[in-house]
Amino acid sequence: MSGTGHGYGHGDGPLGGQGGSPGGGHGGDERTFAALPPAKGTAFARTWWGRAWLKALEDTALDGVQLKAGRRHARAGAVGAVTVRPGRITAVVKDRDGTAYRSDVLVRELSDDEWERFLDLAADSAGHIAALLDREMPPHLVEDAAAAGLDLLPGIGDLDPECGCEAWDHCPHTSALCYQVARLLDEDPFVLLLMRGRAERTLLDQLQARSVARASAPSASGGSGGDGAPTSGTAAGAGGMPGVSAADAYAEGFLLPPLPAPPVVAAAPGMSPALDTDTDPEPGVHPTALEFLATDAAARAHGMLVAALGPVHQESAEAFLTAAQDAVRLAVDSPMPWITARLAAGSGRTPAELDLATRAWRLGGAAALSVLEEEWTPDGESLARAGARLSEAWEDDERPALRRSGARWTAAGTDGQLRLGVDGRWWPYTREGARWSPAGPPDRDPAVALATALTTGTTGDGT
Repeated sequence: MSGTGHGYGHGDGPLGGQGGSPGGGHGGDERTFAALPPAKGTAFARTWWGRAWLKALEDTALDGVQLKAGRRHARAGAVGAVTVRPGRITAVVKDRDGTAYRSDVLVRELSDDEWERFLDLAADSAGHIAALLDREMPPHLVEDAAAAGLDLLPGIGDLDPECGCEAWDHCPHTSALCYQVARLLDEDPFVLLLMRGRAERTLLDQLQARSVARASAPSASGGSGGDGAPTSGTAAGAGGMPGVSAADAYAEGFLLPPLPAPPVVAAAPGMSPALDTDTDPEPGVHPTALEFLATDAAARAHGMLVAALGPVHQESAEAFLTAAQDAVRLAVDSPMPWITARLAAGSGRTPAELDLATRAWRLGGAAALSVLEEEWTPDGESLARAGARLSEAWEDDERPALRRSGARWTAAGTDGQLRLGVDGRWWPYTREGARWSPAGPPDRDPAVALATALTTGTTGDGT
């Protein structure tokens, strides 16, 4: 089995496939991939198109026992080098006793007319081409192709087996070959397109030629300018400038200067401007309040910049706060009572309610505030998990009597309460007069949370 050669293959691909002889996009192109190592403990397909390939195999094969045997062969590394050519994949697969069988799986090639329609679809969107070059199969391209009558991914009955063991259906050898090919497809969707009849270099050349032809075609608006000369279609539209092919633009890349180094983040945010000037502000505008907001905005921007330039970028949850939540966050750091009073009024809270809200915020941010102010009723599954956790937390003779209302459990005869957050953590609460107040940080163990609530609160009627 000749698997190597020179020409239109993707010889430097991530899996080291070698190209075959040039064939103008038809029967002469092929690639050979070295045998892959055993795949113990990992899935054969991570990508959606790799899983679609395996689904076609599993839907086609009549004997599930043979498929399981094929998976074992593939996991054990029994599949040799895999050769992919238009309409066919081939490999030698060994049984446990060392007997080797040549196994082939046939896939229908697309006709020239079907390839023309595929090229039109791919050229219609730069995103499609960019995704393919990034070794991804864009779902919209597959959906658009299906709408145009092109099945890029195989379906039921599209994987036709041929094996030296002379099985008439998929045997362990052809199944193992298909499982191994799923790993190749994960790394490079051009493997699938080669099976369907066109090699990567051929396809890219045809896409480039089609894109250049479209860019240089007369514009749809009219055909000629004021001097009678034809106007050329360009990416700039009405600008009238001639287009440049992507290949030419890429070839000139070495002329461009290198990108600048990332900026160095200052150790701290800058000083906010002083707004208390001789000019009287507009009615209702308080310079001190604006200075406070400007200082806060600078601190948040500095924190976001540090996160963005760090080794692992994590978007801050504060970017998604509501106005009412953000008022509590601001009140936590408010230096002046009158600013706090304005934040309370602006967020629809009384001063006492805002005080409780800031206490909750200090314990757990927006999640703690939600537990304080929002009531929710867990679904049946969440309630079952909560009940099991509560049952496990105490011995039978030590378990307190708890009365539930929504996601809140009150310990009878005490001023202690448990509140369940949507993330499954338990929050301790204690009664202070007529209100329930957060008593400490959350815990995964409800017994720990209730102990915090009971040691913080005082004995009462618990109602």
